[in-house]
Amino acid sequence: MEILRLNQIARRLLERSKVDVAVRLESRFDGGRLVGGKFGMHSRSVTMYTGVIEEQCMQMFGSLERVEEYFAIVLAHELGHAADPDLSSLSELTEDMRLSEGTRMRAALQIEENAWNYALTLIPEADRVMVSSIIDESLEAYRSRVRQAEMEADIA
Repeated sequence: MEILRLNQIARRLLERSKVDVAVRLESRFDGGRLVGGKFGMHSRSVTMYTGVIEEQCMQMFGSLERVEEYFAIVLAHELGHAADPDLSSLSELTEDMRLSEGTRMRAALQIEENAWNYALTLIPEADRVMVSSIIDESLEAYRSRVRQAEMEADIA
């Protein structure tokens, strides 16, 4: 991916969002997971991991033909976190060990759904099938954890 082009995409989405954050580009996330982007609530910054974006695009779509669109979709999602007025309170719920696992997992899912709902407003020109595929893949782990927590609560 060409850095100049990615910066143009980032500027366009930042203008649309009117969110005051810095966007940084790095190759890989240090945590070992395939994280394409990350919003830092305290630093008010979004870091996009370009190498991971390419890897995710290849895994999902079998080529890098649409990698710039994939980048824009993931960045719009991260800007959705930045724009979410409920992010701080929902994040607190996910970390409150006094709450049930199900409650914490539902809060984590809500954080992601909020970000995706906002992202959709930033990228109206994006291919809806592509966006839906990315959203479904992104949310599946959260939905699965909510289902698991609910099953465990039913057993207990």
